[in-house]
Amino acid sequence: MPEKQTQTQQSSTQEYLDIAEIREGIVIFRDGSFRLVLLVTAINFSLKSEDEQNSIIYQYQNFLNSLSFPLQIILQSRQTDLSIYITKLKAKLSQQTNELLRLQTADYIEFIQRLISIANVMDKKFFVVIPLFPPNLRRRGIFDKILHPKIPLMVKISDSEFKSFREELMERSNIIMNGLATMGIRSASLNTQQLIELYYNCYNPEEATSEKLTEIRKLESSIITKKPVEKEEENDTNII
Repeated sequence: MPEKQTQTQQSSTQEYLDIAEIREGIVIFRDGSFRLVLLVTAINFSLKSEDEQNSIIYQYQNFLNSLSFPLQIILQSRQTDLSIYITKLKAKLSQQTNELLRLQTADYIEFIQRLISIANVMDKKFFVVIPLFPPNLRRRGIFDKILHPKIPLMVKISDSEFKSFREELMERSNIIMNGLATMGIRSASLNTQQLIELYYNCYNPEEATSEKLTEIRKLESSIITKKPVEKEEENDTNII
C-alpha cells in the first residue's frame, strides 16, 4: 500500500512540471517552447578602475541593445557541499607518511569542519536562459492552468523541426557568448546531464546536497517518443 501511494504521489507531482523533456542540451516544455541555458562566469566589478567600470557598462548597454530576442539572467545561490572534499583530505591523511604533513593536514581538516559549522559557505552560479517560441505556438492562459492543472498540453514536434529550432538556439547562444566575451565574461552551454542536475537542484534543494543524480545514460526512457512511420507522413515526435 505505501508503495502504491508513493508511485501516485510521484506521478501527480510530475504532471505539474512544465518540462516535457531535456534533449541534446535543449529543454523542451510541454507547450512546445525551447530553452538553452548558458553557465557564465562573474567579474568583480568593484575592483575595476573607474574607466574599466564605465567601459563595462557601455559594452553591456550595447550588448542589450543589439539583441533581437528575450533572455533571462538567473543567479543561483546554494550552500557549498564540502563533504566530498573533506573525504578526499581524510584519505590523503591516512596515506601520509610524513608526520609533519600529517599534523598540518589534520589541522586543515579541522579548520574546514569548524568553518562549515560556524558560517554558511555559499556557492553562487550565474546562468543566462535563452528561450525560443516557435511560430503558431499555443500558449495556455493562467485561468486554463488553474482550472485544468492536470491536463497536459499536447504538442507534436517532428525531428526536422527540432533540429531546425535547435540550430536557431545555437545561433542565439553564439551571439550571447560573443557579446559577453567583450566584457571579459566567459560562458558555456549546459549539456543534457548538467541541465537535469540543474533542474533537480532547483526542485529539490535539500535532497540535492546529499543525493547525487544517476548519469543520463542510466536513466529510463524519455517522455518524447516516436510514432511509427506511416505512408506519405513525416515521422513526428510527440510531447505528452
